[in-house]
Amino acid sequence: MPQRRLGLLVALLLTASLSCALPGALPGGQDDQGEEATVVEEPEAQEAGSEALPGAGPAPEGTPGEGLKLVFIHHSSGENWLADENGGLGLALMQHGYFVSDTNYDWGPAVADLGPIGSFTDTGHWWTWFQGPESDEILQAVFNESEQHAGYTRLPADPGGENVIVMFKSCFPNSALEGAPDDPPTTGENPLRGLDPWSGAHTVANAKGIYADLLEVFAAHPDKLFIAVTAPPLHEDETSPEQAANARAFNRWLVEEWLADYPLANVAVFDFYNVLTSNAGSPDEHDGGSEAGNHHRLVDGEVEYITDQGSDTSAYAYPGDSHPTASGNQKASEGFVPLLDYLVQRWLGG
Repeated sequence: MPQRRLGLLVALLLTASLSCALPGALPGGQDDQGEEATVVEEPEAQEAGSEALPGAGPAPEGTPGEGLKLVFIHHSSGENWLADENGGLGLALMQHGYFVSDTNYDWGPAVADLGPIGSFTDTGHWWTWFQGPESDEILQAVFNESEQHAGYTRLPADPGGENVIVMFKSCFPNSALEGAPDDPPTTGENPLRGLDPWSGAHTVANAKGIYADLLEVFAAHPDKLFIAVTAPPLHEDETSPEQAANARAFNRWLVEEWLADYPLANVAVFDFYNVLTSNAGSPDEHDGGSEAGNHHRLVDGEVEYITDQGSDTSAYAYPGDSHPTASGNQKASEGFVPLLDYLVQRWLGG
């Protein structure tokens, strides 16, 4: 890798490590993602011009993304995934015809006792985004967001209208789940609502309950496609075997059971966690093109979901920093974008 590009990558990873760390919770459910968190200066947005971009080209034949607007709710791990010099997700989505916007820290309507909702993307906060007292205002802001809040290349022209694809992802601290792998979803009042992973309520049962309750909201918006992206795994030094097993079980539940009785095609899951639990020998070598390893991808027109050929902790992280490496993010991009095309076609087909 050229020295300049390596320097840019290192700087990006160091910057990102400021924003998705593992401190203790602050009073009132506010964590390091609150208003007082250290937030780096917003990267300069990039839009594709007339000059050819590295790896850029026309959308593959049959790509359904042409003219569709997508918004991604994320923090630092998602920012890295989007970045051209890291995971390249933004560029890949552009190549498949999607017009991409995103949210980040300090984005959006202010929520009582928290602040701008964009600073809060933990599992418990999805209730706030989609079902809380301010959720109508938040959703309208999400549907109408057309700006960039991270650095990545996108299509130059906004096709107009609302975002029709909504991706949402929590950061790796949300993989520190307590409880037991087979705990059923919490029903009724959920103590995790509006809270972070350090609240004492971040359990398998409560996390399942948060997602189970979201389906009522998603069913009310059949004209939108909601993509739940699972939280990245933790480095083995930052979790326990019990928490790692819980994270594995919870994410498999999302993929295999959460939508079992849901009648519509407007909700899907991408198991970002799973694809980051096997590599090709080191955190900087991915196994995206291999038959071996853990994957969530499209193969010969069919969804392939393999979960038993790796570990339950991150294969793309180094001690002290669970942010996925560029290689891990690139593996995720390679698997996700064709899978997204498939999910969009399924949704548009009813």
